[in-house]
Amino acid sequence: MARVVVFDETGGPEVLRLVDEPVPDPGPGEVRIRIEAAGVNRLDELTRSGASPLPVRLPHARLGCEGAGVVDAVGPGVEGLAAGDPVLIAAVPDMVSHGTYADCTVLPASRVVRRPEGLDPVRAAALWVAYSTAYGALVEKAGMRPGDTVLITAASGGVGRAAIQIARQIGAVPIAVTRHSAKEKELLAAGAEAVVATDREDVAEATARHTGGAGADIVLDSVMGPGLDGLARAARRFTGTLVTVGWLDPRPAPYPSNAITTHRYMSFEHTLDPAAVRRIAAFLFAGLRTGVLDPAVGRVFALEDAVQAHRYLADDGRDHGKVVLACAPSAGPVAA
Repeated sequence: MARVVVFDETGGPEVLRLVDEPVPDPGPGEVRIRIEAAGVNRLDELTRSGASPLPVRLPHARLGCEGAGVVDAVGPGVEGLAAGDPVLIAAVPDMVSHGTYADCTVLPASRVVRRPEGLDPVRAAALWVAYSTAYGALVEKAGMRPGDTVLITAASGGVGRAAIQIARQIGAVPIAVTRHSAKEKELLAAGAEAVVATDREDVAEATARHTGGAGADIVLDSVMGPGLDGLARAARRFTGTLVTVGWLDPRPAPYPSNAITTHRYMSFEHTLDPAAVRRIAAFLFAGLRTGVLDPAVGRVFALEDAVQAHRYLADDGRDHGKVVLACAPSAGPVAA
């Protein structure tokens, strides 16, 4: 039997419960993964609460769209993977059926990537969603180049910090946006070239000051909401690009009034494309080897403490590194 976190109705963290289920066998083209660690993401919170735009099949829905583990069994027709291989789970679009908050899951072999040697399961579980989202939006979608100035909102969050590091890896210039000026030193230490704190300055005016009046070549926004038009004014007129990757502010977002290129980016656009996954993995693993990319882990909870993990994420865990569930003893130390 395998332990699995499920929920039968949407609501607060308390709807999550741990159950035992039979261990499934992989079918043709599938692999069974013994999960060592699973990342806890904003999408999980939205799905559990009923706020996700994606449909949720109840009861007995699962959570978790990323994780790390070891191949436990392979189905017919699988090549290039064998039992015992350490892997990183790259995408689980149907997580309500095959989510990673569990001891094991069965997925198409195309949804997993070999884990680089030396990358432990907990750090691996903190890598894929945040870093593939930032990479996909900035590199694949916006075409970020060396020397580009990149304005990054919600810069203290997982995608924001990943975007700062990825911009540095490319040779671009990251400018971090935060609501709190007290985070300036922290964000500068994280690699931001400059910090715009909205509790003391206007984003567009501050960006103009930092760019010699030109504006940002790329704006990466995880917030949306009514402030989107003002944020777009920080982009370089006519040639700037705005990419939105999240919806932390659920209020309506006005369409930008200035003449810039806009994209709405969802990471599954690339993480379900095997060729794009190979590019993402090559880029991220190169960054890990050189030390430019360094996923920060905030708290690690045991699988049976998924309720507490979701409460922590909602209360104060979004800006302090990735929240991770340790699903197996070998996944590393578990926070008290």
